[in-house]
Amino acid sequence: MLGDYIMSLIAWFVYTCVRYWLGGELMISQGYTTLWNFLQANNVAIGFVVFPLLMMGVYALSGYYNEVFRKSRLQELFDTIESAAVNTIIIFLIALINDMATDRTYNYEVLFILFALLFIFVYAVRAYITNAISRKIKNRVLQFNTLIVGADSEAHRLGNNLNTMTPSIGYNVVGYVKMEGEKVAPELSGQVYEMGQISDLCIQKNVQELIIAPTDCDTNDVLKTISRLYSLNLPIKITPTLSDIILHRARISQIEGDPLIDISGCSMSQRTRSVKRFADILVSLVSMTLLLPVYAILAVLIKLDSKGPVIYRQERLGLHRKPFYIYKFRSMIDNAEPEGKPKLTHNSDDRITRVGRVLRKYRLDETLQFVNVLRGDMSLVGPRPERAFFVDQIVERAPYYTTLYQVRPGITSLGMVKYGYATNVDEMIERSKYDLIYLDNMSLFNDLKIIIYTIRVVIKGIGI
Repeated sequence: MLGDYIMSLIAWFVYTCVRYWLGGELMISQGYTTLWNFLQANNVAIGFVVFPLLMMGVYALSGYYNEVFRKSRLQELFDTIESAAVNTIIIFLIALINDMATDRTYNYEVLFILFALLFIFVYAVRAYITNAISRKIKNRVLQFNTLIVGADSEAHRLGNNLNTMTPSIGYNVVGYVKMEGEKVAPELSGQVYEMGQISDLCIQKNVQELIIAPTDCDTNDVLKTISRLYSLNLPIKITPTLSDIILHRARISQIEGDPLIDISGCSMSQRTRSVKRFADILVSLVSMTLLLPVYAILAVLIKLDSKGPVIYRQERLGLHRKPFYIYKFRSMIDNAEPEGKPKLTHNSDDRITRVGRVLRKYRLDETLQFVNVLRGDMSLVGPRPERAFFVDQIVERAPYYTTLYQVRPGITSLGMVKYGYATNVDEMIERSKYDLIYLDNMSLFNDLKIIIYTIRVVIKGIGI
C-alpha cells in the first residue's frame, strides 16, 4: 500500500509537469508563465493531496489488497491496467474535463500519458514486491505452517508432496489430524493428532492454513468436519475428486502440485467482494441516517407498549461460525425464553407484543442490523444467521448447511424473500436450499435483485 501511494504521487507529479509542458501557449494564456507557477496554483496543490488518496480508494475497491501472498502475476497485471484506466476516467471527470483544449490531439495525449504513467509507476513497484515474495516462497524462506486434516496413506502422500516440492509453493506441513473412523498410515507415527486437539494445536504451531486430504470417509462426516474447522477462522482447502469440481464449480488456488480448492471463501472475485463490502457500509450509513427519526418513534412506542429494553440482542453464528450479537428492536415480551431454551416464533405466538406485530410485519425490527453490517458481522445480503442451538440440529440432518459459513450472513437473503420466516428446523433446512442457490450465484446484480424483492416484501407487509 505504501508502494502504491508513493508511486501514485510520483506519477501524478510527473503527469502534472508533462501536462504543463504539452500545454505550451495554453498554460501561458492562463497566467502560468513557469512550471513553478503552475505547481503553486491552489487547484494543482490540492490535486497532490486528493488524487493519490482517491487512487488508493480505487486500488482498495479493486480487491488488490485482499490477498497479500501467492498473487497471480497475470491477474496483478490486469488489475493494475484496470485500476489505472478507472483512475484516469475519474480524474478526467473531476479535474480535466473543463480544461480540455480545442485541439483533440492534445486532449488524447494528456489522457493517454496519465494512464501510462499511473500504470507504469504503480505496476513497477507491485511487480518488484510480488517477484521478491515469490522467490522467497519458492526458496522456502517464506512458508506457511499447514495442518493436514486426514491421516491415512493419501494424507501422507499429499503432505510429503507439499513438503518436498521444488520449487516450493509455500506449504510447511507441521502435523496431521485424524478424522473420525479413519485408519492412520504407519508412516505418520508420532505426527498424528486427534480432532479435539486441533484448536490448541493451531495456536501452538502457529498454523496458517488447513488442508483436508482425500479420504474414504462418508461425505456427511467430511461436511461435519468442515463445519468444525470453520470456527478456527483459517483458510481451508480441499483436494477434490473430478465430480466435486464439476458439481461445485470449485476455485483452484494454484496450478502446481495437487489442485487445492479454497472452500473458506465465496466464489466472488476479490474486486466484487471489496465493492460489496463498500456498498454494505455506504448503504448502512445512509439508511441509518435517514431512519433516525423512525428509530426514535419506534423506541418510544416499544417502551410504552411493554416492559423491557428497546433493543434486543441475541447471539448468532456468522462468517466461519464466529459468534456475534445480532441487534433488533424488541418485538416480544421481555424474558420471552424464561427457561433459557431457544424457541422459534410462529404466527400465533402470544409472546409477540402489539407493537412487535407491526414491527415484524414490515420487518422494521430488522433495520437495527445495519449496526451489525457496519461492524462487519453481517452483509446486506447473505444467508440468515441462526443460533448455535438450531445450527447443530440442522448440520446433524443436513451437513451441507455448513458451506453457508463461507460468507457473511445478511439482513436479507434469497431464502427470506422466497421462503420467509422458519418456524421449525424442517423449515430452516428447506429455506437453506435457497441460500445454497445464492451461494453458487453470488453477484452484485443478484444482491440488487434480492434487495428490490425485499423492499417489495416490506411494502406489502409480508411477515409474522
